[in-house]
Amino acid sequence: MINFLKSEQNTRIIDDPNQIAAIYKYWRFHIMVTMYIGYAVFFLTRKNLSYAMPEMIANLGLDKADIGMMGTLFYITYGCSKFFSGIVSDHSNPRYFMGIGLIMTGIINILFGFSSSVIMLTTLWMLNALFQGWGWPPCSKLLTTWYSRSERGFWWSLWNTAHNVGGALIPLLVGYVTLHYSWRYGFIIPGILAVLAGLFLCWRLRDKPVTLGLPTVGQWQKDALELTQENEGLGLSSSEILKRYVLKNKYIWLLAFSYVLVYIVRTAINDWGNLYLTEQHNYSLITANAALSLFEVGGFIGSLVAGWGSDIIFRGNRGPMNLIFSIGIFLAVSALWLMPMTGFILQAACLFAIGFFVFGPQMLIGMAAAECSHKDSVGAATGFVGLFAYMGAALAGYPLALIMEQYHWTGFFTVISCASAVIGLLLLPFLKAQSSNINDLAQQPEELKSANYPGNYY
Repeated sequence: MINFLKSEQNTRIIDDPNQIAAIYKYWRFHIMVTMYIGYAVFFLTRKNLSYAMPEMIANLGLDKADIGMMGTLFYITYGCSKFFSGIVSDHSNPRYFMGIGLIMTGIINILFGFSSSVIMLTTLWMLNALFQGWGWPPCSKLLTTWYSRSERGFWWSLWNTAHNVGGALIPLLVGYVTLHYSWRYGFIIPGILAVLAGLFLCWRLRDKPVTLGLPTVGQWQKDALELTQENEGLGLSSSEILKRYVLKNKYIWLLAFSYVLVYIVRTAINDWGNLYLTEQHNYSLITANAALSLFEVGGFIGSLVAGWGSDIIFRGNRGPMNLIFSIGIFLAVSALWLMPMTGFILQAACLFAIGFFVFGPQMLIGMAAAECSHKDSVGAATGFVGLFAYMGAALAGYPLALIMEQYHWTGFFTVISCASAVIGLLLLPFLKAQSSNINDLAQQPEELKSANYPGNYY
């Protein structure tokens, strides 16, 4: 690995508790703000295609299959990138790994805005997907090393709303720029913003606490759940950790399969929602994008409720909250499809509800993957389930476009309704498994809590 991308060496631990607390509080706040801004900007260079799509179809003579193929290849490339970059990011410095990834996506978006042929557009969009995969794994590493288990639901859900901030801004930004100028500026302007934000990440992010002379977050917070994970699997090689805690972890596989379905629903609504409103209900592009922005607003609130609820109500058990939200996805999708009355307010409310319920599992599944893996394989674990997530997103591209050509919007809603119904079934095993392990750990003597970690936490 290039030297400056390598994770920094641990330094001597600071002895003064007051100094430790001050440094932790300073960097936890600044790292969160920096990650938040960076990941929101990643979304500006990722989702702009969806909102420029109607104008690109009109100006370049593209059809739904062309756009669907570009989306499918993007998601396949992005999913693979998340997994392999996750493995690399476990041993890299997040500040440069994430920053360089964002700079590259910005440059590629600018080039995309100057291109016209389907082949060049598709190639550039796949390259964009490659570097988009450099965003999530460093964030998961920072969230699991700077914030402890008992509080992580709050911090992770707060960071997760960056998805929604970026997702809510991009339809308004691209819709306005496309309407008044050209779809090309819908890629060039976000690209410039991404380059600037990437430089900001390289300046303000930091590596793990131990590289700054701090104790681990579990030691600082005296968090028994966190300490058990930090002490699990000590002395194992990187390949042994990857094999045991990711590839052979049955709960990682369950989370991965449920993520496929969550992303089918999320991506279908996100990518095809404005086309549904413009074609089926004759909304203007700016009106359709405004309605779809409420999907992201709902996701913003849903992420916070899911994270805080799993911390406060269920004591860090992510299973019950996941199940509640998965039932909500099915009901909200069914309402958008089957409600007898139509109108902007009702449809916008349904999109808000779908976003609210989709972003609960979207956030909790990624966090659960990090928590049921090894501390040194967080990037690999979250990247692995992310790979499956974007297989689901890929299915919402070209394959769903083919279904829509044959069965129109009825086929579209049938697919996402069935997907939302199965999510809860796949997550049912987590209700008992995680709850029993939390109770077992709580009943252990204090001296054993920091020494015994129950295998794969679930």
